[in-house]
Amino acid sequence: MKNPNITPKLILFHPFHKPSPGSSTGIFSYLASHHRLLILLFISCFTFASLLTFLYSTSTTTSSYSNSSQTTDTFTATATIAAAATATPSSTPLPVPVVEALIHYAANTNATGRMIESDIRAVANILRRRGPCNLLVFGLSVETPLWIALNSGGRTVFLDENQYYIAYLEPRHLGLEAYDVTYTTRVRDLQELLSTARATRATDCRPIQHLLFSECRLAVNDLPNHLYDVDWDMILVDGPSGWMQTSPGRTASIFSSAVMARSRRDGGKTEVLVHDYQFGLEKTCAHEFLCEENRIEESSTESLGHFIIQSGGPRDAFCFNATDDGVNIGRLRARTRAHPLITK
Repeated sequence: MKNPNITPKLILFHPFHKPSPGSSTGIFSYLASHHRLLILLFISCFTFASLLTFLYSTSTTTSSYSNSSQTTDTFTATATIAAAATATPSSTPLPVPVVEALIHYAANTNATGRMIESDIRAVANILRRRGPCNLLVFGLSVETPLWIALNSGGRTVFLDENQYYIAYLEPRHLGLEAYDVTYTTRVRDLQELLSTARATRATDCRPIQHLLFSECRLAVNDLPNHLYDVDWDMILVDGPSGWMQTSPGRTASIFSSAVMARSRRDGGKTEVLVHDYQFGLEKTCAHEFLCEENRIEESSTESLGHFIIQSGGPRDAFCFNATDDGVNIGRLRARTRAHPLITK
């Protein structure tokens, strides 16, 4: 017996008609399928081209790196090797091959104002003999990373009149300790400065004194206080600039080096090196304050004067054979040393 509560349901079946090739529905379906095929083909070609480009670029980069190793900027190479050499400071001298590599790159750079190889080797030989030591350098130059590396394990301090150049180099050289200095001297005032120093050798400009409290016009007395308490084993005078009559010149740096050497408290000796020694101002000031009797001719070159100064000595004269001869300013030659161009 049928259940009266069940409601009949109606199901309709519609026949499925496959679109004919000539109909509009078939055309649209065909185009859509063809469009997807084109997109898939384009993606495949793009992926293949990208893969080829990547492989070619990798090969070219490797080849270019190999070829460019011979033409890499030598200053950057010196800084890189120097950073590696000073990564773990030690009192053990650097191996000879490392030193030779550092000297090679420093001597073969085309940077403006670089030292010639004979001067670099002279400084390097003294550093290897004295180091690790307390090294003070007047002036920043392309050799800056070299001096830091060769004095690995010691203390190397740089003084420069250009505070912006210091700020530029500090993040680029590991272990750089540099301070800016204000110089009040001028190249054109050399004769007046020497006359004043000679007249006050027993008072303000005496050979043995604490430069921090000095009233001498040639004294560098604006450094951080702790630097005046260091017994410097070696001082390299390679600054400030002196290529114009209005430039500071190296009168103050040479005078201050002589005072620091004679005023050290441990009774030791300081080796003072004066770069550009062949020029009139440098040679005149070196003879005046470092003294010819202290010059080491064997390790000096035409452009690098080497002096060994014993601490102590007379308190009213720098040299045992001091003279008060006048300075012929007309014979002073203009110099062409300046800071390297700062490029980014």
